[in-house]
Amino acid sequence: MPEEIKAGCAPSECGTKSACSGCSSNPNATIQKDPPKVKKVIGIISGKGGVGKSLVSGELSVMFRRLGLRVGIMDADITGPSIPHMFGVHEKAYGNDTKLFPVRTTNDIKLMSINLMLETDDTPVIWRGPVIAGVVKQFWEDVDWGELDCMVIDMPPGTGDVPLTVFQSIPLDGVIIVTTPQDLVGMIVRKAVNMANMMNIPVLGLVENMAYAVCPDCGRQIEIFGNSNIQSLAAEFSLPVLARLPINPKAAELCDHGQIEKVVDPQMEDAAKFLASSLELI
Repeated sequence: MPEEIKAGCAPSECGTKSACSGCSSNPNATIQKDPPKVKKVIGIISGKGGVGKSLVSGELSVMFRRLGLRVGIMDADITGPSIPHMFGVHEKAYGNDTKLFPVRTTNDIKLMSINLMLETDDTPVIWRGPVIAGVVKQFWEDVDWGELDCMVIDMPPGTGDVPLTVFQSIPLDGVIIVTTPQDLVGMIVRKAVNMANMMNIPVLGLVENMAYAVCPDCGRQIEIFGNSNIQSLAAEFSLPVLARLPINPKAAELCDHGQIEKVVDPQMEDAAKFLASSLELI
């Protein structure tokens, strides 16, 4: 990690030569910090990996920006960061003695990710859970986000250290649960909903990714992973289904080439409008 970047982890863990600004080992570390000026904070969560959580985080942020909102994305998936690549952001974040500064995307979305602080995009993060959770907390406290209408937080899967840190340390206005059609996912969704309820965090709705494929010849929807149970899950918890996203090769190609801001997705556009209205952002 570049020496000028302060990641907020212990020098023995991150390899820096001096204590980072937020480390307990730094005698000048401050306890009370002014919170970011963010109107609404939305966490994107899932009970398991590989469901497209980062895709939903990225697309939702893009759609919010198209509504004219001031948007930031916190990539809290420290060991598997993919948000910068989706946005074609490869420059490194920089900071001073007290603050880190997010990188701006082509359409002026503010972005912070651990990959913006590593020497190379494929440098692995081999840290223990408490250190990773501490970095996420510093992404909230020590990044100069400016004034934002909405922040989207892309969280790692499961109910471990990082989701718990976000739930306890960041004033979430709600979470969106991303799922896929397999039967097993029902149990995983229930775990995610129950965790949010236990932490008194509102669940804003469900997004089912890879819900179906569209035949390029006849336009028929093919449910590759079997019949969806998203409606019954939503009814069980009295939650809205924000979107049922098809397998979209064009969107995947744009993300692979760092051009997610060019994605056209009417369902996510409608979801963004619904959320922005529900959260009184528009």
